[in-house]
Amino acid sequence: MKIRTLILIVLIWVMLTLVNYYYIPFFFIVLNWLGMSLVLLIWTIVQTQKTIKERNNLSKQRIISTLTIFVLFIFTFYRKPVNRLIEQADWRMFYSKRIGVINLIKEGKLTPNEGWNNWTYELPYEFPIISNNGNEIEITRNDSTKNMTVTFWIFRNYFNAPSTYFVYTDDQIEISKIEDIIKNNPEDNWKITNNWYRRCHK
Repeated sequence: MKIRTLILIVLIWVMLTLVNYYYIPFFFIVLNWLGMSLVLLIWTIVQTQKTIKERNNLSKQRIISTLTIFVLFIFTFYRKPVNRLIEQADWRMFYSKRIGVINLIKEGKLTPNEGWNNWTYELPYEFPIISNNGNEIEITRNDSTKNMTVTFWIFRNYFNAPSTYFVYTDDQIEISKIEDIIKNNPEDNWKITNNWYRRCHK
């Protein structure tokens, strides 16, 4: 494969990975992951066979092609490091947008708007996708103190997979609960900055 073709393949893979992260409903993600992994695995096997056949006259281009497809397969099959990288970039890029949402809630301009429960708010389209799988957030308040907790989804679970989300809270009771969760599982849960946490719910 030519370098230009390889670059195009990598760009398509990046685009599909971002679409999966932000837009694909949770019940389709597994099928998408299986499909991409299978295609890239077969492609890796084919490239490896070609590399072995050409071992006596191996070109630099063949080595680059085989390694590129293999790396894409690994990054697709073992998705956690890639998702963590996107998650970190997402947090930095959209921090100010999420703060804007928090301020609107505090001002009483955003309240739950989904009829089927009293805590879900579907963000309007002028916002970027700052809560994955539907751009919905959850707003809850402490009845006695009126402090609030706002959940922005990173990933909504499918089957037995964990849900992950960014949480803003100024509710000390909720903060204590989250800090206990962090102590028990610091690998998947941590404090990001004041009043902001990364949560994983299994």
